[in-house]
Amino acid sequence: MKKIFLSFCTLFMINKSLSQTLEKMIWFNEPEKWEIKDNRLSMFVTPQSDYWRISHYGFTVDDAPFLYTTYGGEFEAKVKIKGSYKARFDQMGLMLRIDKENYIKAGIEFVDGKYNLSTVVTHKTSDWSVIALDKIPSEVWVKAVRRLDAVEVFYSFDDKNYIMMRNAHLQDNSPVMVGLMAACPDGNGFNAVFENFKVKHLPDERRLQWLQNHK
Repeated sequence: MKKIFLSFCTLFMINKSLSQTLEKMIWFNEPEKWEIKDNRLSMFVTPQSDYWRISHYGFTVDDAPFLYTTYGGEFEAKVKIKGSYKARFDQMGLMLRIDKENYIKAGIEFVDGKYNLSTVVTHKTSDWSVIALDKIPSEVWVKAVRRLDAVEVFYSFDDKNYIMMRNAHLQDNSPVMVGLMAACPDGNGFNAVFENFKVKHLPDERRLQWLQNHK
């Protein structure tokens, strides 16, 4: 009986690990050219596409590729990104999206010939923060941690040491579309590669506190 139970647990864990695959995710603004293989998404980013709302520029766009899955509650999302950036504002990374007026996108954005760690936070209108990089990294990892009504965004060059680049509000107790975004607002498209995308469930902090107080 013990062996049967252990075998069931092993099979369950294998199925669970296989169930979180890119193939089961959903496209919003599917690009013309893309491929999924070995937990790796490659795409040619749609030219003249972006996510932005109103502020500074005076326009709203919501038409860039976004491959997503939906999560409720609290979680940690992480992905490794690499792009052949060419034109101003070429970008790729993670996106967390409640709806067209509430989303966070974070990753690398190519501006004036430089790589920038970039975060755009949108609540009816968009804002933009950047950290310019002196050297071009071969690979970048981006991680977003949703806790209560906030999202912490981190970056890493080795998937070991993570540095926070932004802490932003995102409404809690609402399902979130989380996934892989790339945009090419000012160019003719570029090749983007996402690897090892993973979302990890985090126990709800309020519930844990309630359980602790009601032992």
